[in-house]
Amino acid sequence: MHKIALQAAAIGIAFASFAAQAAPAQTAEQLYQANCAACHGAKLEGAVGPTLGQHAWIHGAPTKANLIKVISKGVPEKNMPAWSPALSAQQIALLADYIAANADKKLAAAPAAAAPAAKPVASDLLSGFKLPKGFRISVYAEGAETARSMVVSDSGIVYVGSRKAGKVYALVPRANKQSAEVVTIAEGLENPIGVTLLNGALYVGEIGRVIRFDNIDKRYAQKPSYEVVKVSLPNDKWHGEKVIKASPDGKLYIPVGAPCNICDTDDTKSAKIYRMNADGSQLEEVARGVRNTVGFAFHPTTRQLWFTDNGRDELGDNTPSCELNVLTKFGQHFGFPYCHGGVVPDPEFGKGRTCEEFVEPVAKLGPHVAPLGLSFYTGKQFPEAYRNNIFVAEHGSWNRSTKIGYTVRLITLYGNKMVSDTSFIDGFLRGDEVVGRPVDVVTLADGSLLVSDDYAGRIFRVTYDGK
Repeated sequence: MHKIALQAAAIGIAFASFAAQAAPAQTAEQLYQANCAACHGAKLEGAVGPTLGQHAWIHGAPTKANLIKVISKGVPEKNMPAWSPALSAQQIALLADYIAANADKKLAAAPAAAAPAAKPVASDLLSGFKLPKGFRISVYAEGAETARSMVVSDSGIVYVGSRKAGKVYALVPRANKQSAEVVTIAEGLENPIGVTLLNGALYVGEIGRVIRFDNIDKRYAQKPSYEVVKVSLPNDKWHGEKVIKASPDGKLYIPVGAPCNICDTDDTKSAKIYRMNADGSQLEEVARGVRNTVGFAFHPTTRQLWFTDNGRDELGDNTPSCELNVLTKFGQHFGFPYCHGGVVPDPEFGKGRTCEEFVEPVAKLGPHVAPLGLSFYTGKQFPEAYRNNIFVAEHGSWNRSTKIGYTVRLITLYGNKMVSDTSFIDGFLRGDEVVGRPVDVVTLADGSLLVSDDYAGRIFRVTYDGK
């Protein structure tokens, strides 16, 4: 399997889509340097991907005809996309000639000095994290600037949104499955923090719109085109970033945050959660009184929507608490702007109202901890006690006199009641030094857990070996 993955990568995993618009006069070497050298080295010596010189060619001899076939059709089971028609027949033929001419040469290996130099930094970073006994943390991917929400496809590719970077990434597993290459799918977007998958398409939530990349697993490396989903959403910048999540019944759920720290939003489209069809039709409100949610998850058995909510500011360091909530029926009101954390009446808007009118949070997560992404653990690698319980990424406070949050929490449940709230990953905050800010959590097919960090642009991977 390792050799197959090497071969798939060797033929073209790094080819970029703009080669399709390259001028016919481009030479084979120019095509290679523009599209392949970043992963396979400027001299075909190998870099992130393997050498294109002498090595085991698993998919047949590196003849022109065979290389054209593999480049054109791809290797879908190894996440190599088909490059026809993204590349023209002439371009594929030129690249096949170029690769074939070098396929039997013993090329110098890529310089390896840079990798050992980085190890002490990574080691210092990883040794500063604290996890329960038997768990290990590693860096799965680096270079995903301002990485935010994540979603995992059936093929194992992880799609990642971003904030100020304006990019959407694909994390493509390397052959050893222990780390991934970061491929930029799209850029120049407006805070595209939300990503979800539905019917083979990647949906991305920007501030003012939702876009869709069809057949994404086969197109991610081609800088694919996208369609704009026809739905009207507010585009306020304050709390305007939008996560998005496909539900078990094939709908898309999306929030609209309050465009303020505190204001009356009941008669507006803001501070609510909506759902819609995949094409943007039949937009309907499902929950209100939700100030700023940046994380959705559907319970694996009840299919109820669970979500985090960030509490208001300017009431002091220690109040109100941020929330973990569950929607048990459509139309429920979760308190904003009248009541915060389930127990704190707002000094301005709470007059004449009581907190008992509104849905109480399942968990009060703490003041200003900024809970963002959450995920039910459905894997089999971790002990049984983790199954169907919730991991919550707490991004950490930004305006509290003493920092708080900067952690991944484990919330254990009995039905819809919280049993415990304990730390799962500590160490993103070390004294006053911030080394990371966790944003989202997802489970891979092997049961390991990924955590995105928008502070350093890293994705961490947590595994369990019981030792």
